[in-house]
Amino acid sequence: MVLIAFNKPWGVLSQFTPDGSKNRTLAGFGFPKDVYPLGRLDADSEGLLLLSDEPGLNARLLSPECGHLRTYWAQVDNVPEEKALVRLRKGLVIQGRRTLPCRARLIEPQPEVAARVPPIRFRQNIPACWIEIALTEGRNRQVRKMTAAIGHPTLRLIRVRIGDYQLKALAPGQWKKINHRDRNKIFNHQQRICHEP
Repeated sequence: MVLIAFNKPWGVLSQFTPDGSKNRTLAGFGFPKDVYPLGRLDADSEGLLLLSDEPGLNARLLSPECGHLRTYWAQVDNVPEEKALVRLRKGLVIQGRRTLPCRARLIEPQPEVAARVPPIRFRQNIPACWIEIALTEGRNRQVRKMTAAIGHPTLRLIRVRIGDYQLKALAPGQWKKINHRDRNKIFNHQQRICHEP
């Protein structure tokens, strides 16, 4: 049984087959035979993607009942005020459904993140900053929709952690097999996020 951590670059699909777009697929990264992605990251998102050949891990990892925390760094337009971050933490109504409570904070000090290829848009008069969002659900483009709902659109999105397993120094496009100790950081980690008013 194989479990792999992959730092998915921008412009790469979370699948092995082309979809007719210009985006690359997972087929070009030399993965072992018969692995498949656990969950997904959109082509315009980056960071930690897990792959495995073990049946049943997908449901075990992604079910909200399991409480697996997924942590993202979002580079957003402008600097959110605390009241905007509180709205994220409490949950927002997006497309008629309220998001679950999450953790949201301004990252201080701001992280040093390697430039993306291609770079994000740059606007001289509007600053950008990094915020951290940790949640236990994963609706389609959820983090982007949440930051847009508070008036701070996401310019760049990187998943940096699943459970207690961190992406750390794995460079974009690189992958490694996860050992037993690190596997426990992912699958033995359960957490509920409760927002206190």
